[in-house]
Amino acid sequence: MKARSDRKYTAEFRDQAVKQVEAGKRSMAAVARSLEMSSKRLANCVYLARKGRPLVKRETATSVSELQAELSRLRQEKARLRLEKEIPKTAAANFARDSM
Repeated sequence: MKARSDRKYTAEFRDQAVKQVEAGKRSMAAVARSLEMSSKRLANCVYLARKGRPLVKRETATSVSELQAELSRLRQEKARLRLEKEIPKTAAANFARDSM
């Protein structure tokens, strides 16, 4: 038997596998063999589906555009804070120069 423990299955793939088992036309072992996944993994997917739990533990990843927007916002804020920090230094230098 081939080692298949490193395979990753998408949620859609698992949903389709569970639907094939729940249709009742083929056994769980036959469905697992045809999809080239272990029968234990398929049994776990069917169990989770029957319990109403999600088949994927992870949350969906944040989209790249959201991350880019956040990065842009943070860079703008950093520039604004840097400018706010420089204003008192410049004012103090001007005041000291004028008072002499």
